[in-house]
Amino acid sequence: METPAARGSGTPEPDATGEPGGPRFRAGGGRGQGPERVRPNGRRATGADRPVLPGLPAEESLLDSSPTTMGSPEGRFHFAIDRGGTFTDVFAQCPGGHVRVLKLLSEDPANYVDAPTEGIRRILEQEGGMLLPRDRPLDTSRIASIRMGTTVATNALLERCGERVALLVTRGFRDLLHVGTQAREDLFDLAVPMPEMLYEEVLEVDERVVLYREEPGAGMPVKGRTGDLLEVQQPVDLGGLRGKLEGLLSRGIRSLAVVLMHSYTWAQHEQQVGALARELGFTHVSLSSEAMPMVRIVPRGHTACADAYLTPTIQRYVQGFRRGFQGQLKDVQVLFMRSDGGLAPMDSFSGSRAVLSGPAGGVVGYSATTYRVEGGHPVIGFDMGGTSTDVSRYAGEFEHVFEASTAGVTLQAPQLDINTVAAGGGSRLFFRSGLFVVGPESAGAHPGPACYRKGGPVTVTDANLVLGRLLPASFPRIFGPGEDQPLSPEASRKALEAVATEVNSFLTNGPCPASPLSLEEVAMGFVRVANEAMCRPIRALTQARGHDPSAHVLACFGGAGGQHACAIARALGMDTVHIHRHSGLLSALGLALADVVHEAQEPCSLPYAPETFVQLDQRLSRLEEQCVDALRAQGFPRAQISTESFLHLRYQGTDCALMVSAHQHPATAHSPRAGDFGAGFVERYMREFGFIIPERPVVVDDVRVRGTGRSGLRLEYVPKAQSGPPRVDKTTRCYFEGGYQETPVYLLGELGAGHKLQGPCLLIDSNSTILVEPACQAEVTETGDIRISVGAEAPGTVGAQLDPIHLSIFSHRFMSIAEQMGRILQRTAISTNIKERLDFSCALFGPDGGLVSNAPHIPVHLGAMQETVQFQIQHVGADLHPGDVLLSNHPCAGGSHLPDLTVITPVFWPGQTRPVFYVASRGHHADIGGITPGSMPPHSTTLQQEGAIFLSFRLVQAGVFQEEAVTEALRAPGNIPGCSGTRNLHDNLSDLRAQVAANQKGIQLVGELIGQYGLDVVQAYMGHIQANAELAVRDMLRAFGTSRQAQGLPLEVSAEDHMDDGSPIRLRVQIDVSEGSAVFDFSGTGPEVLGNLNAPRAITLSALIYCLRCLVGRDIPLNQGCLAPVHVVIPKGSILDPSPEAAVVGGNVLTSQRVVDVILGAFGACAASQGCMNNVTLGNAHMGYYETVAGGAGAGPGWHGRSGVHSHMTNTRITDPEILESRYPVILRRFELRLGSGGRGRFRGGDGVIRELLFREEALLSVLTERRAFQPYGLMGGEPGTRGLNLLIRKGGRTVNLGGKTSVLVSPGDVFCLHTPGGGGYGDPEDPAPLPASLLQPLAFPERGSVYEYRRAQETV
Repeated sequence: METPAARGSGTPEPDATGEPGGPRFRAGGGRGQGPERVRPNGRRATGADRPVLPGLPAEESLLDSSPTTMGSPEGRFHFAIDRGGTFTDVFAQCPGGHVRVLKLLSEDPANYVDAPTEGIRRILEQEGGMLLPRDRPLDTSRIASIRMGTTVATNALLERCGERVALLVTRGFRDLLHVGTQAREDLFDLAVPMPEMLYEEVLEVDERVVLYREEPGAGMPVKGRTGDLLEVQQPVDLGGLRGKLEGLLSRGIRSLAVVLMHSYTWAQHEQQVGALARELGFTHVSLSSEAMPMVRIVPRGHTACADAYLTPTIQRYVQGFRRGFQGQLKDVQVLFMRSDGGLAPMDSFSGSRAVLSGPAGGVVGYSATTYRVEGGHPVIGFDMGGTSTDVSRYAGEFEHVFEASTAGVTLQAPQLDINTVAAGGGSRLFFRSGLFVVGPESAGAHPGPACYRKGGPVTVTDANLVLGRLLPASFPRIFGPGEDQPLSPEASRKALEAVATEVNSFLTNGPCPASPLSLEEVAMGFVRVANEAMCRPIRALTQARGHDPSAHVLACFGGAGGQHACAIARALGMDTVHIHRHSGLLSALGLALADVVHEAQEPCSLPYAPETFVQLDQRLSRLEEQCVDALRAQGFPRAQISTESFLHLRYQGTDCALMVSAHQHPATAHSPRAGDFGAGFVERYMREFGFIIPERPVVVDDVRVRGTGRSGLRLEYVPKAQSGPPRVDKTTRCYFEGGYQETPVYLLGELGAGHKLQGPCLLIDSNSTILVEPACQAEVTETGDIRISVGAEAPGTVGAQLDPIHLSIFSHRFMSIAEQMGRILQRTAISTNIKERLDFSCALFGPDGGLVSNAPHIPVHLGAMQETVQFQIQHVGADLHPGDVLLSNHPCAGGSHLPDLTVITPVFWPGQTRPVFYVASRGHHADIGGITPGSMPPHSTTLQQEGAIFLSFRLVQAGVFQEEAVTEALRAPGNIPGCSGTRNLHDNLSDLRAQVAANQKGIQLVGELIGQYGLDVVQAYMGHIQANAELAVRDMLRAFGTSRQAQGLPLEVSAEDHMDDGSPIRLRVQIDVSEGSAVFDFSGTGPEVLGNLNAPRAITLSALIYCLRCLVGRDIPLNQGCLAPVHVVIPKGSILDPSPEAAVVGGNVLTSQRVVDVILGAFGACAASQGCMNNVTLGNAHMGYYETVAGGAGAGPGWHGRSGVHSHMTNTRITDPEILESRYPVILRRFELRLGSGGRGRFRGGDGVIRELLFREEALLSVLTERRAFQPYGLMGGEPGTRGLNLLIRKGGRTVNLGGKTSVLVSPGDVFCLHTPGGGGYGDPEDPAPLPASLLQPLAFPERGSVYEYRRAQETV
């Protein structure tokens, strides 16, 4: 047998998981997660002498219930191959029906060129009993089919090593994909890391199509495929484009992405450009209208770019794979797994549909096995790998999303909803400011965990090894520099001891002295914290759609999950864990069991109404015919083809579209013939959101048909008969809560159906180790799988004294309460602002009103709600009873601006006379009255002009919602001359009820927590978690002061900046190094102003918490403790603490940005960003539109400022250009970077943007902007960014500078031209020193899925 050391350059590095049964190996990236993502876990196969892994059955019957399905005669092979980033798994159905299973390295150049080809060769060689030389193409006469899932596309995307691509886009939009939604990925990272673009060059195409309107000068309308009428304002200038394309060819670019405005409905222009490009010799041309014909040019454009970037890479791989076979697989059915969980022919496998090809097989695998054998109970898939964990759900049908981000690229294509979180076996362990922290940093494959003997950091794998849950004897001797040593428990203990020393130093010398922890207690603590981190996305995934996580079965697969499955299930209230007998190779099994899928989809803009049902049926029938024809062409008889029709439906005026199937809702006399989609829509909307809007028309956005060719394959297992009680292979000692326990070890291959194993015990095979915890019982099922019945954990005693382990767990639990409140609010609210823009925050507060946890992290809400709750406690006093709920929005009561309504509910507990906690939710209401629609007037001078005012209003009294009283208050502004009451009372009342419901969820969850631990413990840990945030800020302030002392600099820093009206904002910060504290003194700041730039005190505190979090530079609990080390001095009557009557709407959106610039300037953290939100409002009698616009971010020490992005106190997404033009009477003529507007410096400031709106109706244009007079400052010799500019170009050509704040009537043909400010530069622009290498390193964006997209959306408000 070949030894690892003999493999030379082909020897891979062990992966970061190091799970028993053999570690995983590093070989050029892994499934879906980039270079570090490695999976599945299994012992190394070394050559043809080991075609089947030890512990796996060599033969297993894979029955074909419909032999004609695959068109395969007797005596031919069917292969299903999962080519992962590290291992390639092969399932082969051999002649006679038995199965061979093989695992080999995906990259082993010393032994073979291509792993799937090698796997096929080995099995053919073993079955045929003859030598098949590697240097000769394989005979395909005995191969019927090959099915493959691959990470080739994913790794190319993650590592940015795809094809060289040029983007062709409508003129005026050259930077559209760079700006994207204009939101930043990480709220608190001042460097604003963003994924790099996939294209290398951009060509602007002279062409323009707009939606048709009957207006003077309009041309003849044309009809798009949605049914919309369009106007071709400018045909494609193919003559001018030809020379530019020839230039691209001369520079070696052969792949193009063509993305033109409104091509989803009018594809002719893209088709003309594509025909010209192919004529000139481009080898790949991706048209966005073909890649995914859905409205919204930004995600469609990213999808086309990904297709152009990845498809040539896939084609090269496929061509290379073909060359390994005689006839290049001409007579073999070759199918690839797509991201949507269906198989597609090799020739139609494209890049944009391939990014989840690998993980999709695992979802199909557990859906076809676990779901069936568990009696149809809904299943959560839990796939824990080295650096991340994949979570998904199956309940009888695949859950798809149609827009999701992978590696920072948003793709608009059907994808299984696989949620990836940055937590795995290789996640690193830290002790930070009294808190146990797991990840998101990973040890990777190089150097790997400490136990790999290469000097790696301590990880979750090391913690499991220290606890005895991994057995080193199960691992091959491939570790250490020479790759010839065993796994090292000593290295794990040594690395963990260093962390334990930090923990115990804190415990004995910290603010709350406590007994030190043993090494095992520290390891156990990290495992528990890791488990809690992985539970949060599972809760979010289930509760987002109205499901109870405890009603699910946990299907565990992959390499590392078996050690955590019992604990995860117990924490979620699940009583069953199911682990398939091939859990380590489940993706390959899923490929064998998958169906062949062909999808057809086209955009639509019809109402869902009786008068359109015939048209919808016709379109569905046409798409169904396309699917059936495509599947029949692949050899499927009609009897094996099924189709499912979908309509993408939404309520008119909303963006929340649901892809609805009618398969459970047969046609009625009042529905299309294809089914009652309306009933399906209403049922699902009610389940997910808790209400419906029966009076609102329903619109069809897309028509889709999914055709399925059923493979007919199913896995049949002949159970192994019991031969007496299970044999204990050995006994080891594992550490659990309470200490070590004797733990028997069983070999899975020796167990038979019906064997029952009481926990604790370890079950080992060559793929993984399964830990059956105490109070749990494992049983071998009739199908040979492991089913674990999860018992309740023995009650432990948690005291009120600080325990860092429970501190981390309570931190997760407190945040989870706020997050679950937010899910309820989003599900039950009715307005676009809360349901779709997610402009809300939910929070938990202590009995003193101090903030405990807040989600999501909307910067302007961070500290403000605490002020609101504390004001109510002082104002109402003891006059607060169970069943009471308060409403407030007044600036002097902690409000930010009036549209932000805060609903506060006290939490009472038996035996306590005063509230023991408070819960609150703050939501932005679209209108609460005032002088302008939207309640965001640019020229208000008093608070009353900005809408309804609530100081301390009893919204619910003794359990009764006070609808009449709150309606009167919301209409009250109409009594003020020039003002109106609320313009949308129905939405106000609905959203207030939703806020009350969210608070009730918070009360329930707080009650459950108290019931589990006791009131004294929960309140104690509330204080501990606040103290932890305080400690993190003190550490930062102490480090800052110490650094200045070391440089001989004073401990007082200061900064000053100005609003455009000249009002100064001054700050002096005095650092106390010994205490780790600071005084922030805003004395000298200008007085309250007549306009609305006044910022309530709560806004300044929010800005301060935001800055402190940015300066700390890592995740910390954001609560009252952040401000404990800080004394804030704000002069009364100033612009930062105005009188109760002062107008404040501009202070919330503009002055807050200047406060941030001043604080960060005082600390020298970075140059000024654009310092403005660029508020633009447009409205008339029948429409209203509001947007904020990106600018340049400031540069800092080690980074260039990001261009075209929102910064600091806002992160609002901008409306997609096609949605903007379809819903509002404007044409977006230009949206691109304002090149050169960022300040020069060694690190240059980010550029602002230029945005031009052409008006098609009379309207009132309002702008509320800053940095039109004072430039964003540079730092350390860097130059300032360019000021912003607001221009109005009248139809006749007259150009007017509107200034920073104004309202003006505009007419058809007028153009508003917005130039946003650039960011300041950092450092001397003439500094000759080379830039740091970190600027050239690609950035990792590992997370994905609907939970991640939801969190991103929450933080982009």
